[in-house]
Amino acid sequence: MKAFKNSLQEILRYPSAIAGMLAVLFFVAVAVYAMVSIPYSKAISLWSGGEDIWYANPKFAPPVWINYFRSKKLPVSFHTNSADGGMEKVVTPGGADTATIKLSYTFDFEADDYPQELMLYFTDTYKEKMPFVSISLFTPDGREIRVADTGVGPQQNIRFSQQDRLVNRYGGGQQQFVMRGLFSDPKAATPTPLKGKYQLVITGTTFEAGADINVNFVFHGLVYGLAGTDMYRRDLMVALLWGTPIALAFGLLASLGISISTLVIAAIGAWYGGWVDELIQRITEVNMVLPFLPILIMVGTFFNRSIWTILGATILLSIFGGGIKAFRATFLQLRESMYIEAARAYGASNTRIIFNYMIPRMIPLLIPSLVSGVASFVFLEATLAVLGLGDPTLPTWGKIINDAESNGALYKGYYYWILEPAAALMATGLGFALLGFALDRIFNPRLRGM
Repeated sequence: MKAFKNSLQEILRYPSAIAGMLAVLFFVAVAVYAMVSIPYSKAISLWSGGEDIWYANPKFAPPVWINYFRSKKLPVSFHTNSADGGMEKVVTPGGADTATIKLSYTFDFEADDYPQELMLYFTDTYKEKMPFVSISLFTPDGREIRVADTGVGPQQNIRFSQQDRLVNRYGGGQQQFVMRGLFSDPKAATPTPLKGKYQLVITGTTFEAGADINVNFVFHGLVYGLAGTDMYRRDLMVALLWGTPIALAFGLLASLGISISTLVIAAIGAWYGGWVDELIQRITEVNMVLPFLPILIMVGTFFNRSIWTILGATILLSIFGGGIKAFRATFLQLRESMYIEAARAYGASNTRIIFNYMIPRMIPLLIPSLVSGVASFVFLEATLAVLGLGDPTLPTWGKIINDAESNGALYKGYYYWILEPAAALMATGLGFALLGFALDRIFNPRLRGM
């Protein structure tokens, strides 16, 4: 405990170490939050789900916060459901088992551009006689725009831009101009969004006892959420959050497995010497000339892209690396130390000498390389995912970048799609690198004065 306190005091002497530690703690907190707020099975289901899950989100929508950096504000997406009390609902019973149901919702529109789409998803309850609804949109200047008069089934969907009367009236036969017609100021010389309070009113009639009408009103703006959306309408925040524990777990397990295995193998070779050491050194020399990344690409291409397979292959290909030779040089010196001779004298076994006397002396030198190695393996996992060789079922930072590149994000101006996961990768790498360099100065006596 005293040694831990002394090490912590040494770490706090370096501002870079404090910055690195804060970054690492931040990403650990994000990882814990992601696993608690979005269970693993739910995260996989959300990320692999299509428009049936993400229907309320617009496609290719930047995050909401970009409005803070724009002079012209973009419309923000939202949705509300009458079944959850999100809309005002008034039911007026009539004669012969009929009833009139009025659903209304008022929303502010203060954007300087037009939304992508307005949609209504009806969930009605009836046995035989289908309810009939009239849909109107009231503008801030008092106009009533009749959207549709139609019967609605139990899973009826209505898109405003596909309603013939709106297409003919506002779009000139072109669906893409309907939103401009609905939200433009009719008195303006050029198309200008009319700001103010809009009201959606749905007046329905049911023809059976117990029949009901509910609707989910979806407003597809041009921005959405804290991270934006992709081509499948998926909220990128899911992948940004869950990419954190996946990246940290992969980096930590790979670095820990490689560092400990390399240390143990080097200690065994240095202690036993002879053919054991020769075999280890020859395997190491062969392994060091093998192309690491191409072999991983071959594993992902021809065998399996599971993250556990990639992790296992990474550890196996990295155990016999240059670290063995560095550790071996130190172990050869430790083998001739007086306390090792004393252990031999009182009859300590080879296993006891290796694991109780030699390896513990190397732990202080192992910790800095272990911490610094996490960042490199985080980038390795992201690199494989960017190349299309990551686990296809997992929402990761590299998968976001791969999807963005496949859909021409840079050419289409969707910079958020790449910058968000790239910033997370850079911050993670910088945090572990700063902490690792500081630990190296603390545990390596030759670097303390630097």
